[in-house]
Amino acid sequence: MKPNAASASASSGPSRRSFLASTAVATAAVAGGMPLLTACSGSDSGSREGATSGKAADKLLPAYVASTFAKPDIPAKNGSATGYTGKVDLAALAASVPDKLGTGAPLKIMAPLWGAPPKTGNPYYKTLDEVAGTKITWQNQDGNTYGEKLGAVLASSSIPDVVVVPDWELVGKISSAVTAKFMDLGPYLAGDKVKKYPNLAAIPSDAWRVSIFGGALRGIPMPAASVPNIVPYYRKDIFDKKGWSAPKSPDEFLSWAKEATSMRWSAAAIFGVLPAGPLGWNIGDDGKLTYRIEHPEYLEHLEWVRKLFAAGVVHPDDKANTGVPGQRFTAGQVLVYDQNMSDWYGKTTEQAHSNPDFVIEGMDYFGADGGNPTLYAGQPATIWSMIRKGASKETIENALAAANFAAAPYGTKERMYVDYGVEGTHYTVENGVPVKNDRGIQEVNNAWVLLAAPAPYLAHPDLPEITRKQVEWQQRQGAFVKKTSTYGMNIVEPSRYATLRSQFEQLEIDFVRGNKKLSDIQQAISTWKSSGGDKLRDWYKQLIDKNGSGN
Repeated sequence: MKPNAASASASSGPSRRSFLASTAVATAAVAGGMPLLTACSGSDSGSREGATSGKAADKLLPAYVASTFAKPDIPAKNGSATGYTGKVDLAALAASVPDKLGTGAPLKIMAPLWGAPPKTGNPYYKTLDEVAGTKITWQNQDGNTYGEKLGAVLASSSIPDVVVVPDWELVGKISSAVTAKFMDLGPYLAGDKVKKYPNLAAIPSDAWRVSIFGGALRGIPMPAASVPNIVPYYRKDIFDKKGWSAPKSPDEFLSWAKEATSMRWSAAAIFGVLPAGPLGWNIGDDGKLTYRIEHPEYLEHLEWVRKLFAAGVVHPDDKANTGVPGQRFTAGQVLVYDQNMSDWYGKTTEQAHSNPDFVIEGMDYFGADGGNPTLYAGQPATIWSMIRKGASKETIENALAAANFAAAPYGTKERMYVDYGVEGTHYTVENGVPVKNDRGIQEVNNAWVLLAAPAPYLAHPDLPEITRKQVEWQQRQGAFVKKTSTYGMNIVEPSRYATLRSQFEQLEIDFVRGNKKLSDIQQAISTWKSSGGDKLRDWYKQLIDKNGSGN
């Protein structure tokens, strides 16, 4: 059986390095003022910063109506996705959208896309338009430079009908533009109104909660599992040949790491460092509100990664911050690297024919002392599609129809169209399993999937064992996941604090490579406090006091 080159998976949506994944959670920053505490659906008045949560948010949310389609083989646990490991009867797929909701009115959508975009008018886009009742002109942009294009478009007077907005691009003027340029969807989706779009109604409420921007429901979310999405991968095939087992402590890692690469992303989890961005604020057991860089674990994780570089166990290209770590991994030049969940399946399929002995496995996280790790939950959604203000009612309803189609759950006709395209054109069925051909790999690319997604799930019909490994890995890590005080809040910080954190990403890169001193990091933390960090703390304290803690 030939594996596909793409996954039927909606575990946590694309992330920044399948999409440029990063541990950093991008922060939103807009005009100054006091935290936004309440807002009414349908209103764009009032402050554009702060957060809307608790009872104020509940009034804005769509009603939740769970999907009744395909029962998962592996139920969700500890915040994991659900998993489907059995074969689906492709001849008996149910329709989650029995009647077309789209009217065929023209719709322009801008979205990031990684890889070569499909040609205009290709059978994938044409067929999905036909079955969904839409007529979409896709304005796909290079995902690696999407922020630049997004900023330019939002600063212009010509905005596409729908724009996909990832949270890592919500910086500077882009975040303020979200509130200014995109409409409140409450009149169409709040409460029972969402029942017109049953697949959107089946999106978990927590994902909708973080889709509130500036006191209004502006985003249609791609739900994400709350467990870590960055996996410390290792070459199990090579480990087995050498008689090695996966390390269970930082010291054990160093003891055999002569052929391993940098682990800066995973190191943060190993040492229990709080996430970056708004999620990095947390009230500790002592009742004090602190940010991630104020904790000793922050320096400890950087010092450990610096040891890897100092010991000469990091590949020269990684030290120079060039090249693609995943390619070095598959070539056997490095035996360990960290990347998002999608690479488990992606690398397996990529190497299936050229390197049949290749086996990728995910290490479980361990704590700094070799014991249990302390991990932190990610937000329930980090990518949204948004509809421009001023769009006609027909445009809005066609955009919602497209999103409802894209959010179809696993085990439905619509999901098959979105994930696999057209049978005979994009895939064939072998032993009851859909298998993409070269055209399917090229044309069935991530554009439709960014409009919305169902509750997190994982399914690889051609490689069900990968599905099982992914979900079980999530469940094991999920046992150690905690929520921070800002979990579940879509927080928009005042613009006067927008650049406070900007220096740390490059400073961390320079420090672990030996180009900066520990005193440079300590000075940056001190400067952060005096130049606004302490005042930002006061701002967050007011927000949490009045909106409630996320944990």
